[in-house]
Amino acid sequence: MSISIQHVTKVFGSYTALNDITLDVPAGCLLALLGPSGSGKTTLLRIIAGLEHADSGAIHFEDEDVTQQAARERGVGFVFQHYALFRHMTVFENVAFGMRVRKMPKAETRDRVMELLKLVRLEGLGGRFPSELSGGQRQRVALARALAVRPKMLLLDEPFGALDAKVRQELRTWLRKLHEEMHVTTVFVTHDQEEAFEVADRVVVMRQGNIEQVGTPQHVFDHPATPFVMDFLGNVNVFHGRVQSGRADVGPFSVEYKDYQHDEPRKATAYVRPHELEIERTKTAATALQGRVVQINPGGAVVKVRVASDEFGIELSVDLIRDRAHQLNLVVGESVYVRPRSVRVFMPEIDYAI
Repeated sequence: MSISIQHVTKVFGSYTALNDITLDVPAGCLLALLGPSGSGKTTLLRIIAGLEHADSGAIHFEDEDVTQQAARERGVGFVFQHYALFRHMTVFENVAFGMRVRKMPKAETRDRVMELLKLVRLEGLGGRFPSELSGGQRQRVALARALAVRPKMLLLDEPFGALDAKVRQELRTWLRKLHEEMHVTTVFVTHDQEEAFEVADRVVVMRQGNIEQVGTPQHVFDHPATPFVMDFLGNVNVFHGRVQSGRADVGPFSVEYKDYQHDEPRKATAYVRPHELEIERTKTAATALQGRVVQINPGGAVVKVRVASDEFGIELSVDLIRDRAHQLNLVVGESVYVRPRSVRVFMPEIDYAI
């Protein structure tokens, strides 16, 4: 079932949580609402669910206008960050709760619960209480309970936010596989861009009640629409400068900028991701900057290097793949050159990737 959000606005007192939001979620899509705290993503999710009502605008499920429908009439499954399980009920009874309320036949309820416990890899744990489960297991119970009544769509609010890193990683993979099996239209809220990019088919980046960009994870990462999106999606090196006559002079770098050919200078900001910088021992390009290695962090699959430029008073973060780092065999204190492979320059209403 598809979701159509049309010109939705929500105000709390003097605070605008959502500002004229329009968004379409295709049927069967797994969509992530991504943004920092206060961006409006949870408010939007709750309005889709019917737990909040918009001040203006409309919500359609397929061709049905559900704007005025109560939450219980919309047929959605909602999963909260902190599980919201009934502590006095067993796992079996938690999953069966919605079916009991709808007075479904006992045999059908039992079969459905057993089917879901197998689906969420909790076979044999139906008799346990939530307090006897790990955090990851509780979240899977919450997902099974949401799926038990065969919802039209699944809505998840920071579903893995209360879990440790290793369990979050495992559940991300599990949720993606579950979606591929069930193809239920799913919208989930997260502030973790790695989580959104790993799990979702499409990503909506939000900021201060507005949508900054919508697209596939790959497109959003490779072609950020605004400086906010660029800066929000992981660590970046930021340089301030100006553009003039087809060139951008930003921090230590001077690069071609075809989108502005005028003689009048304009302010600009450039962004370079750490993996888009190359470290060399000799200067191979005019855009290379001389600096001094001040830190080497070899942990993980990527070696993180910080290079300081005394001339410009800045430090650059550089990510090197391990083979390249091993080849360079860098030493703290040595002099190197840093060269950008890609620079993205933003100025008002204009952006151009070089």
